[in-house]
Amino acid sequence: MIEINNLVKRYGDKKAVNGISFTVNDDEVLGFLGPNGAGKTTTMNIITGYLSSTSGTVKVNGHDILEEPELAKKEIGYLPENPPLYTDMTVNEYLDFICDLKGVAKSKRKQMLERIISLVKISDVTDRLIGNLSKGYKQRVGIAQAMVGDPSILILDEPTVGLDPSQIIEIRKLIKSLSKSHSIIISSHILSEIQEIADRVVIINHGKIAAVDSLTDLSKRLSGQTKLMLTVGAPAKECAAKIQTIHGISAAVPKIVNNKVSQIELTLVGENSTEIRSAIFFMMARENWPILEMRSLDPTLEEVFLNITAGKRRA
Repeated sequence: MIEINNLVKRYGDKKAVNGISFTVNDDEVLGFLGPNGAGKTTTMNIITGYLSSTSGTVKVNGHDILEEPELAKKEIGYLPENPPLYTDMTVNEYLDFICDLKGVAKSKRKQMLERIISLVKISDVTDRLIGNLSKGYKQRVGIAQAMVGDPSILILDEPTVGLDPSQIIEIRKLIKSLSKSHSIIISSHILSEIQEIADRVVIINHGKIAAVDSLTDLSKRLSGQTKLMLTVGAPAKECAAKIQTIHGISAAVPKIVNNKVSQIELTLVGENSTEIRSAIFFMMARENWPILEMRSLDPTLEEVFLNITAGKRRA
Protein backbone atom coordinates (compact mmCIF):
# COMPACT_ATOMS: atom_id res chain seq x y z
CA MET A 1 0.00 0.00 0.00
CA ILE A 2 1.11 3.56 -0.73
CA GLU A 3 -0.16 6.40 1.46
CA ILE A 4 0.40 9.93 0.17
CA ASN A 5 -0.54 12.70 2.59
CA ASN A 6 -0.62 16.43 1.82
CA LEU A 7 2.28 16.28 -0.61
CA VAL A 8 3.78 19.64 -1.66
CA LYS A 9 6.69 20.35 -4.01
CA ARG A 10 7.85 23.92 -4.57
CA TYR A 11 10.18 25.29 -7.22
CA GLY A 12 10.76 28.82 -6.00
CA ASP A 13 7.36 30.49 -5.78
CA LYS A 14 5.68 27.84 -7.94
CA LYS A 15 3.95 24.81 -6.43
CA ALA A 16 4.30 21.94 -8.90
CA VAL A 17 2.43 19.71 -6.42
CA ASN A 18 0.01 21.38 -4.05
CA GLY A 19 -1.39 19.33 -1.16
CA ILE A 20 -1.98 15.98 -2.88
CA SER A 21 -3.36 13.09 -0.81
CA PHE A 22 -4.46 9.62 -1.95
CA THR A 23 -3.81 5.94 -1.30
CA VAL A 24 -3.03 2.95 -3.48
CA ASN A 25 -4.46 -0.24 -2.03
CA ASP A 26 -3.00 -3.74 -2.16
CA ASP A 27 -3.47 -5.52 -5.52
CA GLU A 28 -5.10 -2.43 -7.06
CA VAL A 29 -4.44 -0.78 -10.41
CA LEU A 30 -4.63 3.00 -10.01
CA GLY A 31 -4.72 5.19 -13.11
CA PHE A 32 -2.80 8.42 -12.47
CA LEU A 33 -3.93 11.08 -14.93
CA GLY A 34 -3.53 14.75 -15.65
CA PRO A 35 -2.73 17.15 -18.49
CA ASN A 36 0.86 18.07 -19.32
CA GLY A 37 2.34 20.17 -16.53
CA ALA A 38 -0.21 19.02 -13.97
CA GLY A 39 2.41 17.49 -11.63
CA LYS A 40 2.16 13.78 -12.51
CA THR A 41 5.84 13.16 -13.17
CA THR A 42 6.89 15.22 -10.15
CA THR A 43 4.55 13.20 -7.93
CA MET A 44 5.83 9.87 -9.27
CA ASN A 45 9.42 10.99 -8.81
CA ILE A 46 8.65 11.84 -5.17
CA ILE A 47 6.89 8.49 -4.60
CA THR A 48 9.92 6.62 -5.97
CA GLY A 49 12.35 8.69 -3.90
CA TYR A 50 14.01 10.31 -6.92
CA LEU A 51 12.90 13.74 -5.66
CA SER A 52 12.25 14.92 -2.13
CA SER A 53 9.05 16.76 -1.30
CA THR A 54 8.92 20.25 0.19
CA SER A 55 6.41 18.94 2.73
CA GLY A 56 4.01 16.06 3.22
CA THR A 57 4.70 12.33 3.43
CA VAL A 58 4.86 9.24 1.26
CA LYS A 59 4.67 5.88 3.02
CA VAL A 60 5.29 2.65 1.14
CA ASN A 61 3.99 -0.35 3.09
CA GLY A 62 4.46 1.71 6.24
CA HIS A 63 7.98 2.97 5.41
CA ASP A 64 8.46 6.71 4.96
CA ILE A 65 10.29 7.35 1.68
CA LEU A 66 12.49 10.03 3.32
CA GLU A 67 13.07 8.50 6.74
CA GLU A 68 13.49 4.88 5.61
CA PRO A 69 14.47 5.20 1.94
CA GLU A 70 16.12 1.79 1.54
CA LEU A 71 13.20 -0.13 3.02
CA ALA A 72 10.65 1.92 1.05
CA LYS A 73 12.48 1.65 -2.27
CA LYS A 74 12.81 -2.13 -1.95
CA GLU A 75 9.01 -2.27 -2.22
CA ILE A 76 8.91 -0.27 -5.48
CA GLY A 77 9.62 -1.24 -9.09
CA TYR A 78 9.67 1.71 -11.50
CA LEU A 79 9.31 1.87 -15.27
CA PRO A 80 9.89 5.47 -16.41
CA GLU A 81 8.51 6.76 -19.72
CA ASN A 82 11.91 6.09 -21.32
CA PRO A 83 12.99 2.66 -20.00
CA PRO A 84 16.55 2.76 -18.55
CA LEU A 85 17.95 0.17 -20.95
CA TYR A 86 21.58 -0.38 -21.96
CA THR A 87 21.30 -1.19 -25.65
CA ASP A 88 24.78 -2.74 -25.93
CA MET A 89 23.89 -5.45 -23.37
CA THR A 90 21.96 -8.64 -23.98
CA VAL A 91 18.73 -9.04 -22.03
CA ASN A 92 20.37 -11.58 -19.69
CA GLU A 93 23.36 -9.32 -19.06
CA TYR A 94 21.12 -6.35 -18.38
CA LEU A 95 18.83 -8.14 -15.93
CA ASP A 96 21.86 -9.57 -14.10
CA PHE A 97 23.24 -6.02 -13.87
CA ILE A 98 19.92 -4.82 -12.40
CA CYS A 99 20.18 -7.59 -9.83
CA ASP A 100 23.58 -6.18 -8.85
CA LEU A 101 22.12 -2.69 -8.50
CA LYS A 102 19.25 -3.94 -6.35
CA GLY A 103 21.44 -6.16 -4.20
CA VAL A 104 19.76 -9.44 -5.13
CA ALA A 105 21.73 -12.37 -3.74
CA LYS A 106 23.36 -14.54 -6.41
CA SER A 107 21.79 -17.65 -4.89
CA LYS A 108 18.31 -16.25 -5.60
CA ARG A 109 18.87 -14.73 -9.04
CA LYS A 110 18.41 -17.69 -11.35
CA GLN A 111 15.01 -18.74 -10.02
CA MET A 112 13.75 -15.16 -9.75
CA LEU A 113 14.87 -14.14 -13.25
CA GLU A 114 13.45 -17.33 -14.80
CA ARG A 115 10.08 -16.51 -13.24
CA ILE A 116 10.16 -12.86 -14.38
CA ILE A 117 11.33 -13.72 -17.90
CA SER A 118 8.55 -16.27 -18.24
CA LEU A 119 5.93 -13.87 -16.87
CA VAL A 120 6.78 -10.99 -19.22
CA LYS A 121 7.33 -13.43 -22.13
CA ILE A 122 10.84 -12.49 -23.23
CA SER A 123 12.43 -15.96 -23.01
CA ASP A 124 13.01 -16.04 -26.78
CA VAL A 125 15.13 -12.86 -26.78
CA THR A 126 17.27 -13.21 -23.63
CA ASP A 127 20.50 -13.70 -25.62
CA ARG A 128 19.86 -10.82 -28.02
CA LEU A 129 21.23 -7.29 -27.74
CA ILE A 130 18.60 -4.92 -26.33
CA GLY A 131 19.39 -2.42 -29.10
CA ASN A 132 18.17 -4.94 -31.69
CA LEU A 133 14.80 -5.57 -30.03
CA SER A 134 11.44 -4.17 -31.15
CA LYS A 135 9.77 -1.40 -29.16
CA GLY A 136 7.35 -3.92 -27.66
CA TYR A 137 10.12 -6.20 -26.42
CA LYS A 138 12.04 -3.22 -25.01
CA GLN A 139 8.96 -2.28 -22.99
CA ARG A 140 8.74 -5.84 -21.70
CA VAL A 141 12.41 -5.76 -20.68
CA GLY A 142 11.68 -2.44 -18.95
CA ILE A 143 8.86 -4.03 -16.99
CA ALA A 144 11.11 -7.00 -16.18
CA GLN A 145 13.76 -4.72 -14.63
CA ALA A 146 11.04 -3.07 -12.53
CA MET A 147 10.11 -6.51 -11.18
CA VAL A 148 13.64 -7.48 -10.15
CA GLY A 149 13.84 -7.79 -6.37
CA ASP A 150 10.16 -8.80 -6.10
CA PRO A 151 8.72 -5.36 -5.21
CA SER A 152 5.09 -5.32 -4.10
CA ILE A 153 4.38 -2.06 -5.95
CA LEU A 154 4.94 -1.23 -9.63
CA ILE A 155 4.89 2.32 -10.98
CA LEU A 156 4.53 2.41 -14.77
CA ASP A 157 4.86 5.69 -16.66
CA GLU A 158 3.46 5.51 -20.20
CA PRO A 159 4.06 1.74 -20.57
CA THR A 160 2.37 1.53 -23.99
CA VAL A 161 3.71 4.70 -25.63
CA GLY A 162 4.87 4.14 -29.20
CA LEU A 163 3.51 0.60 -29.43
CA ASP A 164 1.35 -0.76 -32.23
CA PRO A 165 -2.19 -2.05 -31.43
CA SER A 166 -1.14 -5.70 -31.02
CA GLN A 167 1.74 -4.74 -28.72
CA ILE A 168 -0.59 -2.54 -26.67
CA ILE A 169 -2.96 -5.47 -26.17
CA GLU A 170 -0.03 -7.68 -25.08
CA ILE A 171 1.23 -5.12 -22.53
CA ARG A 172 -2.33 -4.58 -21.27
CA LYS A 173 -2.71 -8.33 -20.65
CA LEU A 174 0.66 -8.37 -18.90
CA ILE A 175 -0.30 -5.51 -16.57
CA LYS A 176 -3.61 -7.19 -15.75
CA SER A 177 -1.80 -10.39 -14.84
CA LEU A 178 0.70 -8.47 -12.68
CA SER A 179 -2.16 -6.76 -10.82
CA LYS A 180 -3.05 -10.08 -9.19
CA SER A 181 0.06 -9.87 -7.02
CA HIS A 182 1.12 -6.20 -7.16
CA SER A 183 -0.26 -2.76 -6.46
CA ILE A 184 0.18 -0.77 -9.68
CA ILE A 185 0.21 2.94 -10.46
CA ILE A 186 -0.05 3.52 -14.20
CA SER A 187 0.19 6.89 -15.91
CA SER A 188 -0.74 7.19 -19.57
CA HIS A 189 -2.08 9.63 -22.14
CA ILE A 190 -3.88 6.72 -23.83
CA LEU A 191 -7.02 7.00 -21.72
CA SER A 192 -8.74 4.03 -23.34
CA GLU A 193 -5.94 1.86 -21.89
CA ILE A 194 -6.51 3.24 -18.40
CA GLN A 195 -10.23 2.59 -18.82
CA GLU A 196 -9.49 -1.06 -19.65
CA ILE A 197 -7.00 -1.65 -16.84
CA ALA A 198 -7.59 0.61 -13.83
CA ASP A 199 -9.77 -0.12 -10.80
CA ARG A 200 -9.73 3.57 -9.81
CA VAL A 201 -8.38 6.80 -11.25
CA VAL A 202 -6.75 9.84 -9.70
CA ILE A 203 -6.92 12.96 -11.85
CA ILE A 204 -4.70 15.90 -10.96
CA ASN A 205 -4.81 19.39 -12.45
CA HIS A 206 -2.61 22.39 -11.65
CA GLY A 207 -0.85 20.36 -8.96
CA LYS A 208 -4.06 19.51 -7.06
CA ILE A 209 -6.34 16.50 -6.87
CA ALA A 210 -9.31 17.06 -9.18
CA ALA A 211 -10.95 13.63 -8.80
CA VAL A 212 -10.44 10.25 -7.10
CA ASP A 213 -12.91 7.44 -7.79
CA SER A 214 -13.78 4.46 -9.95
CA LEU A 215 -14.58 5.38 -13.54
CA THR A 216 -18.16 4.17 -13.15
CA ASP A 217 -18.80 6.38 -10.13
CA LEU A 218 -17.04 9.36 -11.71
CA SER A 219 -19.18 9.04 -14.84
CA LYS A 220 -22.39 8.86 -12.83
CA ARG A 221 -21.48 11.81 -10.64
CA LEU A 222 -20.54 13.96 -13.60
CA SER A 223 -23.58 13.10 -15.71
CA GLY A 224 -26.00 13.08 -12.75
CA GLN A 225 -27.82 10.06 -14.16
CA THR A 226 -27.43 6.60 -15.66
CA LYS A 227 -27.99 6.14 -19.40
CA LEU A 228 -28.42 2.81 -21.15
CA MET A 229 -29.03 1.77 -24.73
CA LEU A 230 -31.29 -1.30 -24.87
CA THR A 231 -32.12 -3.28 -27.99
CA VAL A 232 -34.90 -5.80 -27.47
CA GLY A 233 -37.23 -7.96 -29.52
CA ALA A 234 -40.61 -6.60 -28.43
CA PRO A 235 -43.57 -4.46 -29.55
CA ALA A 236 -42.45 -0.84 -29.24
CA LYS A 237 -45.31 0.86 -27.36
CA GLU A 238 -45.98 -2.02 -25.00
CA CYS A 239 -42.30 -2.46 -24.13
CA ALA A 240 -41.69 1.26 -23.58
CA ALA A 241 -44.72 1.52 -21.30
CA LYS A 242 -43.75 -1.57 -19.30
CA ILE A 243 -40.13 -0.58 -18.83
CA GLN A 244 -41.05 2.84 -17.45
CA THR A 245 -42.77 1.12 -14.53
CA ILE A 246 -39.35 -0.03 -13.27
CA HIS A 247 -38.27 1.93 -10.21
CA GLY A 248 -35.46 4.34 -11.02
CA ILE A 249 -36.17 4.76 -14.75
CA SER A 250 -37.27 8.30 -15.53
CA ALA A 251 -37.47 8.04 -19.34
CA ALA A 252 -37.58 5.38 -22.06
CA VAL A 253 -37.35 6.71 -25.59
CA PRO A 254 -38.15 4.00 -28.18
CA LYS A 255 -36.90 3.76 -31.76
CA ILE A 256 -38.21 1.02 -34.03
CA VAL A 257 -35.32 -0.89 -35.60
CA ASN A 258 -37.21 -3.59 -37.47
CA ASN A 259 -41.02 -3.62 -37.80
CA LYS A 260 -41.15 -7.14 -39.20
CA VAL A 261 -39.63 -8.79 -36.14
CA SER A 262 -40.78 -6.22 -33.56
CA GLN A 263 -37.23 -5.12 -32.75
CA ILE A 264 -36.81 -1.80 -30.95
CA GLU A 265 -34.04 0.31 -29.49
CA LEU A 266 -34.68 2.21 -26.26
CA THR A 267 -32.61 4.98 -24.71
CA LEU A 268 -33.15 4.68 -20.97
CA VAL A 269 -32.46 7.38 -18.41
CA GLY A 270 -32.27 6.41 -14.75
CA GLU A 271 -31.35 7.82 -11.37
CA ASN A 272 -27.61 7.47 -10.85
CA SER A 273 -28.08 5.94 -7.41
CA THR A 274 -30.32 3.11 -8.66
CA GLU A 275 -29.20 -0.14 -10.29
CA ILE A 276 -31.71 -0.74 -13.10
CA ARG A 277 -30.04 -3.42 -15.23
CA SER A 278 -31.13 -6.40 -13.12
CA ALA A 279 -34.74 -5.19 -13.05
CA ILE A 280 -34.71 -4.78 -16.83
CA PHE A 281 -33.35 -8.30 -17.31
CA PHE A 282 -36.00 -9.95 -15.12
CA MET A 283 -38.85 -7.96 -16.70
CA MET A 284 -37.75 -8.90 -20.23
CA ALA A 285 -37.49 -12.54 -19.16
CA ARG A 286 -41.03 -12.52 -17.71
CA GLU A 287 -42.42 -11.02 -20.90
CA ASN A 288 -40.37 -13.39 -23.08
CA TRP A 289 -38.77 -10.42 -24.88
CA PRO A 290 -35.15 -11.23 -25.79
CA ILE A 291 -32.50 -8.64 -24.94
CA LEU A 292 -30.28 -8.30 -28.01
CA GLU A 293 -27.98 -5.62 -26.59
CA MET A 294 -27.60 -3.53 -23.46
CA ARG A 295 -24.75 -1.03 -23.15
CA SER A 296 -23.89 1.98 -21.08
CA LEU A 297 -24.11 5.50 -22.48
CA ASP A 298 -22.29 6.96 -19.47
CA PRO A 299 -19.38 9.31 -20.25
CA THR A 300 -16.10 7.69 -21.33
CA LEU A 301 -12.87 8.32 -19.44
CA GLU A 302 -11.87 10.78 -22.17
CA GLU A 303 -15.07 12.76 -21.60
CA VAL A 304 -14.66 12.63 -17.82
CA PHE A 305 -11.02 13.73 -18.09
CA LEU A 306 -11.77 16.66 -20.41
CA ASN A 307 -14.72 17.73 -18.27
CA ILE A 308 -12.66 17.76 -15.07
CA THR A 309 -9.44 19.25 -16.41
CA ALA A 310 -11.30 21.96 -18.32
CA GLY A 311 -12.65 23.11 -14.97
CA LYS A 312 -16.32 22.50 -15.78
CA ARG A 313 -16.86 20.20 -12.84
CA ARG A 314 -14.95 19.01 -9.79
CA ALA A 315 -15.49 15.44 -8.62
